Amino acid sequence: MADDDILRGVGPRLRQLRLEREATLSDLAAETGISVSTLSRLESGQRKPTLELLLPLARAHRVALDELVDAPETGDPRIRPRPVTRHGRTFLSLTRRPGGLQSFKMIMPVESASQPTLQTHEGYEWLYVLSGRVRLVLGTRDLLLEPGEVAEFDTRTPHWIGNPGPTPAEVLAIFGPQGERMHVRS
Repeated sequence: MADDDILRGVGPRLRQLRLEREATLSDLAAETGISVSTLSRLESGQRKPTLELLLPLARAHRVALDELVDAPETGDPRIRPRPVTRHGRTFLSLTRRPGGLQSFKMIMPVESASQPTLQTHEGYEWLYVLSGRVRLVLGTRDLLLEPGEVAEFDTRTPHWIGNPGPTPAEVLAIFGPQGERMHVRS
């Protein structure tokens, strides 16, 4: 979820918490020292919430600050990916933090591309085939990866990845920015 989406959700949560307590804006202003007009603008989304405003509001509503901004549970290591479909492939992000190495589960439908279109870009890629089959064209090499097989390559090498069928393929993929590689130890 983008920062702007998270911030837009704060106002409605503040209003809901206040109404659940059956408090008026005046009651909340007296308890927090925040003016009625500021509280009203926060709840309506006309003012962006700041830490200085959210801290006293979290105390007044007796909730954790994370609850006001809809953050994931503290200490909860689970990632609940939301599927995104691009070019017919479904991607489920398995990484919470932005930047650096990113991991995904990819579900690839059978592709009928007769001639692969090779591409290049900065970075590094690592693939692990969970099920199905994956065709990897890497430079002059044409490889067929089966379940349990892994491929790692510099994405500046012309490449194409597809599913020759006969069933959809599921792949774990780790993408790294320029120069960042996986470090596999045996």
